[in-house]
Amino acid sequence: MTSVTAARVRLRPLTRVRAVPAWAWLVALVVVSAGVRYAFARRIVAPWIMVDELIYSELAKSFAATGSFALRGEPAGGAYGVVYPILLSPAFRLFDAVPTAYAAAKAINAVLISLAAVPAYFLARRVVSPALAVVAAALTVSVPSVLYAGTLMTENAFYPLFLAAALALVLVLERPTVVRTIVFLAVAAVAFATRAQAAVLVPALLTAPLLLALLDGGRARRLADFRSVYATVAVAAVGVLAVEAARGGSPAGLLGAYRSTAEQDYELGAVARWLVYHVAELDLYVGFLPFAALLLLVALARRLPRHDRVFVAAALALSFWLLLTVAAFASRFPIPPRVEERNAFYVAPLLLIALLVWIERGLPRPPVLAAGAALAAALLPALLPYAALIDVPAQSDTLALLPLWSVHEAFVPLERMWLFVAAVGLALGALFVRVPAPAALALPAIVAAYFVAVVYPIEAGEHGIRRASIGALFQGITTGDRDWIDAAVGPDASVAAIWSGRQDANTIWQNEFFNRSVGAVYVTRAYLPGGLPETRAAMQRSTGRYFAWPGQILQASYVLADERLELDGTRVAADEQKGLVLVRPPVCTHDACRGGREVRGTRLLAGVYDDDWSGPRATYTRYRCRGGTLSVLVDSDPNLFTRPQTVLARVDGRIVARARVRPTGSARLRVPLRRGGAGSCKTTFAVAPTSVPAQVQRGSEDTRRLGVHFRSFDYAP
Repeated sequence: MTSVTAARVRLRPLTRVRAVPAWAWLVALVVVSAGVRYAFARRIVAPWIMVDELIYSELAKSFAATGSFALRGEPAGGAYGVVYPILLSPAFRLFDAVPTAYAAAKAINAVLISLAAVPAYFLARRVVSPALAVVAAALTVSVPSVLYAGTLMTENAFYPLFLAAALALVLVLERPTVVRTIVFLAVAAVAFATRAQAAVLVPALLTAPLLLALLDGGRARRLADFRSVYATVAVAAVGVLAVEAARGGSPAGLLGAYRSTAEQDYELGAVARWLVYHVAELDLYVGFLPFAALLLLVALARRLPRHDRVFVAAALALSFWLLLTVAAFASRFPIPPRVEERNAFYVAPLLLIALLVWIERGLPRPPVLAAGAALAAALLPALLPYAALIDVPAQSDTLALLPLWSVHEAFVPLERMWLFVAAVGLALGALFVRVPAPAALALPAIVAAYFVAVVYPIEAGEHGIRRASIGALFQGITTGDRDWIDAAVGPDASVAAIWSGRQDANTIWQNEFFNRSVGAVYVTRAYLPGGLPETRAAMQRSTGRYFAWPGQILQASYVLADERLELDGTRVAADEQKGLVLVRPPVCTHDACRGGREVRGTRLLAGVYDDDWSGPRATYTRYRCRGGTLSVLVDSDPNLFTRPQTVLARVDGRIVARARVRPTGSARLRVPLRRGGAGSCKTTFAVAPTSVPAQVQRGSEDTRRLGVHFRSFDYAP
């Protein structure tokens, strides 16, 4: 009697759990996941996947303010997906302070990416029980990539949309009707408007029936059931092409900013190699067991119920086309080359569901097939070139490698990482083959534990994404307040940014991201990476005025620039550590300015390189100069010089100052300036002796003839 009572006590909690409806579990799962994702997202202090995060924040700001999409004031056209910026726009509409809007945008991300649990649940319900479908949904929002909720990236919206498309594809394969096909195409269109990568959904739809026919035992007559599907797709394709032609575009133009990827020549061998790498990395990403289960389901397809075969056909079609396009991209574009897991993880839930299908069918394990699937899953990741892939690019694109990076630094050399991975894979493969049926749920539990275990090295580890965000912020802003420019001039002010090329690109990107007032960007040398709208600007040597292409005087209410440009005007604020200054330019007196404020420099320095080394001669010109004193600090380098150097300063050909600079010392020249005929003061410096690093330092390739370091020029009127 006592034992019966005890048994009832033990079963009571389980009964209560089963009594909770699946929808309640699903809602709770989305809510909890969103809370957890937001907590992690808050630890990301700044955008760090550049320039992608900047692009989508600017599009969201533009849509929130005007209802249209623009980048740095220029229409974005159809270059980028519009769905994600629209979803983010409420954050930038509701909050003026960008740091607050940034936090709100990450809250939106947390909800969006957690909603992936919903299509994952309904997709799993086509093949497993409600309880296991909830498990599938939980695993879906536990994959490492949900940490992208801390980034303003389309992954957050595309993940649930891709799974919704996978569900729609399964429904089409189950009952191929025109209505279901239109629903699939509609979901695919929304996904495409989020991320051009969704183009792979169409070939997946076209090939999935062929795969299903093969899994059905080669029954080609089954393809006749899909005539309406192919006809609907053909009509939709003709319609899309007709609209694009009417707009004067081409099919490739539909890809927007990714058009160039469709116009490249790809090497078949390279694409095949990177396809193997991406399949292997996906196997590693999901923890071996789901990959082995999918392989085994494919091998056993003819013995499975038809709804299982439908799921397998959809999973194979989607995985193949997605991984093929990602592999083609990886074989041609990234520098250095890398596995683009960030573009491929969307198919991971399909493998996770495959594991649950296999468990629900009672773990069918014909010895040869089960051993083959387990062995393939265990050894495939050993093919990855870990020594080449475990590096900084993995922080943004290949999260599954970050835990292995930590393992490498702890005890495994990179050249032996494949042995470590193979050993772990073989251990899990043995478990896959030998686990008893009553303990089958231990397999998804192991996968879940793996997802939890890798969170720390990916999120908070030495090479984790949180440190990457901290590093990106430090490279761009060190004032303490990320919106320091808006605080100084107001978010509605107009600030032009000038990039001299001497500083990290983040000094522009981070300040542009966090400050609404920063608008147009001008470059004086090379363009910033990323291909965003920029205007070339140059200083007129005779007057110091800056002109923006195609020859107009550069005007701005405020200017953010490298302090070494020494712009004329009132200094409003500064990031001292980064050498950035915010300047209020003077009112323009030129007729072409029409009363605006012109950007102009106070001096011109010629004959001095970006690293402060001079050549044998250097010239300093001070504009709008009435005379005064120039204090110049110079120093030398004992690696290039063994005896003192002499620096002479001349004004109007007359020596007005000289300094003797020892190899290990520094010296200061005080130069009296004299106003010239053009209203400027000019000083010429001559340095002797000089040296060529390539001639005196072993291994140096620097063939410049160098004089001294010009460390500073301090002018006093």
